[in-house]
Amino acid sequence: MRTFKKYDFGIQCTLIIGFLIASLILRNQTFIVGYFVVGGWQVISMLVHQSKHWFSELGTARYHYHRITLVTVLLMLAGLIVPLFLFIFFLLLFAAPFMACYYAAICYDEVYHKMQRPLAQLK
Repeated sequence: MRTFKKYDFGIQCTLIIGFLIASLILRNQTFIVGYFVVGGWQVISMLVHQSKHWFSELGTARYHYHRITLVTVLLMLAGLIVPLFLFIFFLLLFAAPFMACYYAAICYDEVYHKMQRPLAQLK
């Protein structure tokens, strides 16, 4: 678990920073590609964490993030049926980068704080 979580966090940071820099340099549709690549990786990460029950207990930050993401996806699907919900796509255009950084912060906290040995937390 620890190895996966470290690689997961590293890949997330690399993707976020890489697409941010590429978008600033190229100034084209690279940021849209970044939305899907970073978001896709984070969905895979969330599915793995949920299936393995890693830090997804009731009341944890990951649990709440998973529920918020589920509601967001359901609203997006509802927007395809009821045009009134199409505003969620506009909101996600601005919220998605912050959500991605928050998810990376959750992963960082789990790897470097919650997974430490008990004696290391006595500092």
